[in-house]
Amino acid sequence: MLTYTYTARDPASGQRISATVEADSEQSAAKLIRAEGLTPIEISVSRSGGLAILSRFSKVRAKDRVIFSRQLATLLNAGLPLVQSLRNVNNQTMSKPLRIIITKIITDVEAGGTLAKSMGKYPDVFNQVYLSLISAGEASGTLDKALERLADQQEKDADIVSKVRGAMIYPAIVLFVMVIVVVFMLVKVLPQVKTLYSETGGANLPFLTQVLLALSDFVVQWWWALLIALAVLVVFTSRWTRTLGGKRVLDKLKMKAWPIGPLFMKLYMARFARTGTTLVASGVPLIQMLIITGKAVDNMYVEDSILKATEKVKTGKSLGAALTGDPNFLELVPNMLKIGEQSGSMEQMLGKAADYYEKELDNQIKAIQTIIEPVMMILMGLVAFTIVAAVLLPIYNLASQVNSIV
Repeated sequence: MLTYTYTARDPASGQRISATVEADSEQSAAKLIRAEGLTPIEISVSRSGGLAILSRFSKVRAKDRVIFSRQLATLLNAGLPLVQSLRNVNNQTMSKPLRIIITKIITDVEAGGTLAKSMGKYPDVFNQVYLSLISAGEASGTLDKALERLADQQEKDADIVSKVRGAMIYPAIVLFVMVIVVVFMLVKVLPQVKTLYSETGGANLPFLTQVLLALSDFVVQWWWALLIALAVLVVFTSRWTRTLGGKRVLDKLKMKAWPIGPLFMKLYMARFARTGTTLVASGVPLIQMLIITGKAVDNMYVEDSILKATEKVKTGKSLGAALTGDPNFLELVPNMLKIGEQSGSMEQMLGKAADYYEKELDNQIKAIQTIIEPVMMILMGLVAFTIVAAVLLPIYNLASQVNSIV
């Protein structure tokens, strides 16, 4: 039994109620809440004791999960019993938090629980895709193959996410350095120019220098207020993006903003196709596959489109036709699905779509990196030129005045 924290609305009074309930799953918790006459709004696993400390201070890395899946698949394929295989993997695991979780899973399995149900107690480590494949593997007697597919799928997903993050690291570092340089010039260099020029009793400073000096005075005088405002902005933005409305805005920006929009669209298509391939290959039913894949894509708009397509599929429409014309799906995906449904090779068609978009993603990341580097260099050059001009123009004017006097 797990403890769930929930927020629900009382239809009679309209009030919101927050409490906890014990259940085997989120669906069971929702049923218990509805049985009390409440409408559930949000349900999440409540963390307590050692698991809370584990979740907060130690996180299982994707790489450790891949190694665990690969090793467990190898041992099961060699004919070792499940509990013995888990013990052997646990002894070889370098990750301490994962070792703690595996130990708990072994205890549950020895008590008669299934592997999927035991892993389901740790949703931060084993997501819905993972649990569905494990459950399907246990039901069909092909747990080793399910684990191999999981390892492959996780490796590919981690690889494309790493490439997307890598494409954003360079401009982020350049912008950070640029901000540091600008702040240093505003605080240390420009005030000295102002002092030098004021001591000469000369003419007015150039307009560009006056603007930057005013900005310099503001930064020097109100630096503490700027730091507080920045901290408030970071905390507010961080919390806002976790809300439903904030996530919708962020997901929309990821899909539409240039140049990251096309990049993320290919990422979502590759993730949908790759996850779908893995689930279909493991024998997961189509409707369940769509629901799980919608969550795995990690974009609310794409997930909404998948759920709408799911409802159409339930009425007898083909998946390819249900996704055709959807603005949140690139055209190749429904076309490949149509071919797969007509030829009975959906798994292969989804796999080809995943391969195609992963290659496209790789090519686009390289193209963006090629474009971003000169753009960032030009931007840095413009900033440096502006600051240098603001520093040198007063000195040049002063030198001109001296020469005219002489």
